[in-house]
Amino acid sequence: MNIEGFLTAVAVSATGGIIAILAGFYLFKNEIRGMLRPAPGQTPVAAAADHKEERLQMLPLRLQAHERLILFIERINPANLFVRLHQQGIPLPALQSLVLNEIRSEFQHNVAQQLYVSPTIWAVICKLKDDTLAMVSNAAKSLPEGAEGVDLSKKVLQHMAEISDNPYDLTQGLIKKDIQQLF
Repeated sequence: MNIEGFLTAVAVSATGGIIAILAGFYLFKNEIRGMLRPAPGQTPVAAAADHKEERLQMLPLRLQAHERLILFIERINPANLFVRLHQQGIPLPALQSLVLNEIRSEFQHNVAQQLYVSPTIWAVICKLKDDTLAMVSNAAKSLPEGAEGVDLSKKVLQHMAEISDNPYDLTQGLIKKDIQQLF
């Protein structure tokens, strides 16, 4: 009888365990399939369709990131930056500080966009920001003591006019090419 009682207890426990596992699987089967990609029995075509759907869901975020980076480029372009920030009679150090802080602030505001663009695009954006900061700082250093903010604006814009290929336009073109590759 001991063996019969033991086997009965084992059978009841095993049946209960199997029922619990089946109930758990039934309740969480979608989550389990999501973790196991491609799901058991899913064809490669179905897995590709799931991947395509995920890419389509990311498309608006990627497009928005590209838009924001184009706006960032426009906002740090010296031709726009000095017009926006210049004040009549502003001293050189004050304008230089204002411009450098504006560039850094714009960059920090858009730093999360790197999640949605290619590493190449992000590297170019970072280089453009750094080059713009350096250009403004170098122009300020080259001006005589007592120069006004308007002198800084003239110096930077003159330097930009001497560059054969506008780096801001080139960067925007690169972003536009990257957008075209999304479609």
